[in-house]
Amino acid sequence: MELRQLRYFVAVVEEANFTRAAARLHVAQPGISAQIRQLERELGQPLLDRTGGSVTTTEVGEAVLPYARAALAAVDAVRHTVDEFTGLLRGHVTLGVVSGAATEEFDVAVLLADFHDAHPDVEITLTEDTSERMLAALLAGRLDIALVGIAQDALPPGVALDVVVDEPLVAAVAPGDPLLAPGRGEVRLADLAGRPLISLPRGTGLRAVLDRACADAGIQPRIAFEAASPQLLARLAVRGLGVAVLPAPPPGAEFAAGLRTLRIVEPEPRGRIALAWRTRGPAGPAGRALLARLRSALVGPGPP
Repeated sequence: MELRQLRYFVAVVEEANFTRAAARLHVAQPGISAQIRQLERELGQPLLDRTGGSVTTTEVGEAVLPYARAALAAVDAVRHTVDEFTGLLRGHVTLGVVSGAATEEFDVAVLLADFHDAHPDVEITLTEDTSERMLAALLAGRLDIALVGIAQDALPPGVALDVVVDEPLVAAVAPGDPLLAPGRGEVRLADLAGRPLISLPRGTGLRAVLDRACADAGIQPRIAFEAASPQLLARLAVRGLGVAVLPAPPPGAEFAAGLRTLRIVEPEPRGRIALAWRTRGPAGPAGRALLARLRSALVGPGPP
């Protein structure tokens, strides 16, 4: 049994396809097939079911998979440990950012550029997705760190977090909207019943907060428009297409020229963004170093 056979096996399982696995590993597809068949002959059991439209694991393959991943992780850890002792930091880190979160408040580009300057041999993959999918990827090991929106205190077991933003939600409307009245700075959630709402899509933390607040209040929200960018939501609202539900802007800031905001109360939903990672921490020193850098920049100093 060779490490490359295990690496090929894991790649094929994750890609559910020999051709995609070969492209990912920069290896000829026949070579991957031959090595995995050799591994199956050595073990005396088929690991992959090749009869369907996509490649899946057999019962034995599913049982072997976590051990194959653990063996590969152990080898990577040996290399990383040696690099640490020789003063080098290498490896690959995957970072996820919730759609719309990469703003001036969270200047991810600057943070990653500073980290790259300090550790040029670390490869970083940045993805933007919904909070729901990123939390699943975090638990599955496809992400090392994620900046996600959260709807409640309790996260899935195995995930740790630091809240970096905790703001009340506001109803953003165009000038002249009936919700606006002299001296009015708040709006009850019940007052939004029946109004066309403009919101982030399902799977985002902010949308989960809105849906849960409406359910608790016995309201069926009427979602007229969905978009992944808060800035786009604001532009739709300022044109009078509905009421945008957004986190309160920082003092002195505004989403779009002319847009008016009213704090939502009764109940008072809050938009929260958190830095999340697996409780046991990123697998390699590169991931741990980036997590420490992000926590220091976004939350404050403290051990990961």
